[in-house]
Amino acid sequence: MSRTPVLRLATVALAVAVTAGLGVASAGPATAVANGEIVPQGKYQFSVKLTATGIPTADGGRRNSACSGALVAPQWVVTAGHCFRDLNGVRVERTVADLTTATVGRADLSGSHGQVVTVVAVRQSPTNDLALAKLERPVRHIKPIALAHRPPAVGDLLRLTGYGAVSSVDPVPSTVLRTGLVAVTDVGTDTIGVTGHYPQRDTGACLYDSGAPYFVDPPHGKPRLVSIESDGPACPHTDIEITSRVDNIADWIHQIIRG
Repeated sequence: MSRTPVLRLATVALAVAVTAGLGVASAGPATAVANGEIVPQGKYQFSVKLTATGIPTADGGRRNSACSGALVAPQWVVTAGHCFRDLNGVRVERTVADLTTATVGRADLSGSHGQVVTVVAVRQSPTNDLALAKLERPVRHIKPIALAHRPPAVGDLLRLTGYGAVSSVDPVPSTVLRTGLVAVTDVGTDTIGVTGHYPQRDTGACLYDSGAPYFVDPPHGKPRLVSIESDGPACPHTDIEITSRVDNIADWIHQIIRG
């Protein structure tokens, strides 16, 4: 089957007109977990919605965007490296928007649970499409997710949570956290391939799910972060989704968050 990868990042372009305000248009594919299930408040509170407003564009305008992520330390969120790119599409170690915020512990974005904190710094992984975003202040009363220190095996099931769209057709970010299970298809040097498993075979990441966490979710025991969303075909689909490994750069992540 042919496969056209797309970064799991969508944007809303804000073009500044010469004589009249702002024109708004959609650009790029991105959504919440396609064909997943809604997460109840209080579950998977380490899940993060990243919102970026006022990203400069090459034509002098502005665009808005969103990604997903996970809290890995009180003051650090892991997400996709491509969520922070300059005008040339190059990943950078800085915030590129006028304002980037992390909403942590809020399954329903219309509610008041959890915390909203500004992102103030970025560190890019030296090996794969992964970045750490530093928060202006530590998040309290929400437990970060632990990191996996070994890769999964082919056939293992991982849970995905994200605030992306549910379809690549007219995509918009979800206002609620969604989840689903995927199966590991292959383990590469820096990436892990996955395909949908539950509740449907085409359950999986969509636009705005860039950086969404994939983790082991045992019935007894704590979740462990295995990888984060990088790219894949237009959703929903039953093909392979590409995720960035965490276990092989766990030492680097610990080094950054410990300062």
